Amino acid sequence: MNAIDISIIIFFLVSMVVYGLYQGKKNQTTKDFFLGGKNLPWVVAMFSIVATETSVLTFISIPGKAYRGEWFFLQLALGYILGRILVSIFLLPQYFRNEVTSIYQVLGARFGPEIQKTASLVFLITRVLADGVRFLATAVIVQVITGWSLPAAVMVIGVVTGIYTLSGGIRTIMWIDSFQFILYLGAGLISIGFIIFQFHEPAFSILKDIFDKGKFQIIQFGWDIQRPYMFVNSLIGGMLLSFASHGADHMMVQRVLSTRNLSAARKAMIGSGIFVFFQFVIFLFVGSLLYALFQNVDLTQVDIAFLNDDKLALKKDREFPLFIVQYLPVGLKGLLLAGVLSAAMSTLSSSINSLASSTIIDWSWKGRSLRGARFISLFWTIVLISIALIFDESDKAIVDMGLEIASFTYGGLLGLFILSRFKRSFHSISLIIGLVSSVVIVFLLRELGLAWTWFISFSVITNIVVTYSVDLIFFRHNA
Repeated sequence: MNAIDISIIIFFLVSMVVYGLYQGKKNQTTKDFFLGGKNLPWVVAMFSIVATETSVLTFISIPGKAYRGEWFFLQLALGYILGRILVSIFLLPQYFRNEVTSIYQVLGARFGPEIQKTASLVFLITRVLADGVRFLATAVIVQVITGWSLPAAVMVIGVVTGIYTLSGGIRTIMWIDSFQFILYLGAGLISIGFIIFQFHEPAFSILKDIFDKGKFQIIQFGWDIQRPYMFVNSLIGGMLLSFASHGADHMMVQRVLSTRNLSAARKAMIGSGIFVFFQFVIFLFVGSLLYALFQNVDLTQVDIAFLNDDKLALKKDREFPLFIVQYLPVGLKGLLLAGVLSAAMSTLSSSINSLASSTIIDWSWKGRSLRGARFISLFWTIVLISIALIFDESDKAIVDMGLEIASFTYGGLLGLFILSRFKRSFHSISLIIGLVSSVVIVFLLRELGLAWTWFISFSVITNIVVTYSVDLIFFRHNA
């Protein structure tokens, strides 16, 4: 990389650290550290949600999906909006009514501490594995662009993120998230302009050619339960995925819990779904333009790091990094890499803070001091760095891999929150059996080839039916 690009990256990383250390002085209690004093603007919370869920998967893998196919992924985003509306109606009111720091406190108040800890454990495992994949994705891309080793990329991202997270807490994280969101969204828009600039014919002609080849298709009608991006599969799958991820995943809900009231939380939650939709549009557009640009690319002139094993095509999720490396001018290349880092660090920082929050609150850890919160945050930072070094890529697009991991457990967690609204006083054994059954059914459905977009639907239903049936048969007195 050019010295100017490296300087931009160093300036970006140092700025994050300095800001985190400065903001850290405002944290006096664990409530400040985990909820920011509950006075953060809803717009900041909204941007933080988008930045947290986006990570590098959107920045890199979404263009790759459009490059290799169509815009069918956008169907999922329509479901995302519906899911967040459901969260705002059914789940957020009880979180604010109970004034919780961890959302699993609601389950503890309703079903007892065993269920609170069980739900927290599921969250902790899911969060670590899913974010380990995201962390790996970033490190791989940074490695390809910079030439750094994979361990070096992991350590740079992990250490810098860990420093400002441990110092600044959720307030710092969410403000930095907002800045990072603007940075990588701007990077996406700038990329569109530079890709179009590479063509030697009018933009309208390029777009028409892409359209004629069917690359702009959004809706895929039909019925095939083994294909995730059919319209019904995506809409229902996206709705329930968002309902679960933004309603039963503490990391996402923590953002809106930091706002002043329920009204502000609802604005942030629903608004984030709309922004995610348009964000996907931008990065899918990048992928479609790259498809047109690379139609006649001479692969013999492409660095081997971007090619598959037989050197006949580009590796998955390498399309946008290739453009960054070989087409962007000095300075802008550094800015785009800063966008990649931003996408990764926003998710990683949020994950560390939410993992620490759940550990301390849900497991009644004795060291509830600010020092204790930072110690637990350090522990989870080390765990996530370790996981990123252990994970390996699969043949799937990384975005699909990340979503699939979450789908194994999200349905079970959502089922618990739905059951908490029943009048019946369920026995903890019934609830645990139902939760385990909801995870087992996902493994079975996966082996049968069912599209991952249906995992949460069947998981939620299984959890509710099994829990209610077991409780009705063995614990009739709970009625």
